[in-house]
Amino acid sequence: MPRSVGLSALAILGPRCAAAIEDPLTSSGVLYFFTLAGTSDTWAVENTAALPVGTVITIPPARRTEGPGAYWRVCPSDDSWLTDPDALAAAIADAFGPRVGEERPA
Repeated sequence: MPRSVGLSALAILGPRCAAAIEDPLTSSGVLYFFTLAGTSDTWAVENTAALPVGTVITIPPARRTEGPGAYWRVCPSDDSWLTDPDALAAAIADAFGPRVGEERPA
């Protein structure tokens, strides 16, 4: 997802966010979040893309937390690499905020 959206989603998720990679060398920078395999089959979150199983991305060296190149925005832990896709989708929706004419649920 675009860096700006990803950073907002990451802040909203807080400790519920597992491993995340930032790649500043793409056109506008992107963040990659890891979810369960198969999430891309049903993912339909505007302005983001779920990469299907088998997609190749650059995995930075362990504990690399700054560039140049791809680096861990959130380092993976021993017990979790995966962010819950429903929580991620909700965080992205919150990052975009309500659309014009759309009300937030009470």
